[in-house]
Amino acid sequence: MNKKKNQQLLPGMGWPFIVLVCFCVMAFLADAPVLALIETVLTVLYFIFYLFMRSRRNKQVQAFIQDTFNTLDETKKAESPFPMVLVRLVDGAVLWCNERFSTGLDYKARMYEQRISDLIPSFTTDWLIAGKTEYPYDVAVGSRRYRVYGSAVRSEASGANMVGMLYFTDLTELYQVRDEYIRSRPVVSIILVDNYEELTMNMSEGAISTMNAEINDVITKWTEPYRGLLRKLERNRYLFVFERRYLEAAQNEKFTLLEDIHQVVSPNGLAASISFGLGVEGASFEENFNFASLSIEMALSRGGDQAVIKDRLNFTFYGGRAKEADRRSKVRSRVTANSMMELIGQSSQVFIMGHKNADLDAVGAAMGVACMCRKKGKKANIVIDREHNAAGRLIEEICQVPEYRDAFISGQDALLLCDNRSTLIVVDTNRPDQVESQPLLEAISRVCVVDHHRRAADYIESVVVNLHEPYASSASELVTELLQYAVEKKDVLPIEAKSLLAGIFLDTKSFNVRTGERTFEAAAVLRRMGADTVEVKKLLQSDFQETMSKYRIMKAARLYRQEIAIVPFNAATTRPLAAQAADDLLNISGITASFVLYPQDDQVIISARSIGRANVQMILEPLGGGGNTATAGAQLKGVTMKEALDQLIGSIDKFYEG
Repeated sequence: MNKKKNQQLLPGMGWPFIVLVCFCVMAFLADAPVLALIETVLTVLYFIFYLFMRSRRNKQVQAFIQDTFNTLDETKKAESPFPMVLVRLVDGAVLWCNERFSTGLDYKARMYEQRISDLIPSFTTDWLIAGKTEYPYDVAVGSRRYRVYGSAVRSEASGANMVGMLYFTDLTELYQVRDEYIRSRPVVSIILVDNYEELTMNMSEGAISTMNAEINDVITKWTEPYRGLLRKLERNRYLFVFERRYLEAAQNEKFTLLEDIHQVVSPNGLAASISFGLGVEGASFEENFNFASLSIEMALSRGGDQAVIKDRLNFTFYGGRAKEADRRSKVRSRVTANSMMELIGQSSQVFIMGHKNADLDAVGAAMGVACMCRKKGKKANIVIDREHNAAGRLIEEICQVPEYRDAFISGQDALLLCDNRSTLIVVDTNRPDQVESQPLLEAISRVCVVDHHRRAADYIESVVVNLHEPYASSASELVTELLQYAVEKKDVLPIEAKSLLAGIFLDTKSFNVRTGERTFEAAAVLRRMGADTVEVKKLLQSDFQETMSKYRIMKAARLYRQEIAIVPFNAATTRPLAAQAADDLLNISGITASFVLYPQDDQVIISARSIGRANVQMILEPLGGGGNTATAGAQLKGVTMKEALDQLIGSIDKFYEG
């Protein structure tokens, strides 16, 4: 105990004693013996009183100190209810811990320092240095799970002297309750036999009952291990509710029901297929059911024969490897045509827009919609970038027609012209990030979509009229069907019929891929409307320099998996040339899929084609691309050619190994 603290604890004589002594001396010097005697007696009495008080205060201080030590001893014997450890923050070395920490985390003091990361792998103290008081993750030690809190002592010395006190809160039981709650959350799913009409066509009631029994048996057998509730809602629709704990097993098996159902075959040789929509993470059964309904709609718009999981954030896809079967209805085309014509008539202005770098299919579909607008007396504004497109030759021909001299406008001009009664018709795409002008899409509330690509997770929402048919060969084919119900033959200009036929030619590779009977019907209709196949063929021709450039791209091809041609063309080229090179690579014997990669600005563009079992849409979808089973594309921003190639090969491997 230093002198200063001693003066604070014990009473001192101080100035009063000095003053009394001075008075005594002055009385003797003044020759006043009586006064001097009295003052001397008082001084002695004061000194005795001081000694008494000092002794008493000293006993009180000793008693307080003894009581404090006794309290500390008792506190030391009674352990803290939490495991506690003191660590040096600079390296995580353990400086001290209490008994509960030693027992619970199997810590034993040793001659050398141990780090907290040695006791708890992957545990760090960076969060304490950053000023936080709670570790962001749970800590598992054996069968127990802890939540870690802490506080750091920031000294004025160097960082090496910073220490932190950690408190481990055992929340094992609470976490078990939480995990059980999550595992027991309901998953609402809808199982739909999506080709039921084709399966039962021209069958007797007895045969239909037999097929229904086979379908029920396959679905019931698959759902039994998941211990859920299965109920048949309609002849081709089932409701299946089960717990979240079984969802991971179904995902790991990639929903084998998609393959098992193919065992059911109709008398005419058609195998059954299903679409599986699941809703998870909803706040209620109703919300999960709504998620499941959206999943079913998404699965059907992507061609069916797949499972789709919808949570609060996005969609997850399984299956969908089979090629689409044509399940369109002409009734829907007629209803859509009537609805679109009515909407056009109610609009102040109509804007038609395709995807970025518009091709012949996008321009052809836009021309068909423009014909419908002219029939209703409305001027059509086709939004397109005149400098960056893949249909320049066709656009030049269109602009020479009096009806279309000022029909093509930019996205900026369209934004200035639109109002609250304007209508936007999007053709040949269903993704908001792929349209020619996304600000225009966001500015207009009444939007229609006509598209044939498989629906992506980020599709255009809040659509007034939607004709989305992934079974169609092209958007031009869909618009041609609409024209049959919306206008008469005399209303269609030859340039419009030519543009529509050119779009079908492009997307079907001259009627070689993705063609059905309705594709040829649409072509026949356009031929009767004045389309010339020779003139269309000229639109698809390439000049000498473009042809040589295309062959240079093909020369850089390399073979992968004995049937895939990959071209990492690390030089500038155009999108049409890359697409043509990908098409021509499929003419080589043994090649069933092709991918052409080329740089453009700060991104790598991928153009993909397939005529085999490789579904290029599924391969490029994880890379942010889209399309359909035979034609797809993707844009990878901020990556090098090597990085893009590695991502593509990884996605191909995942598709083949899945």
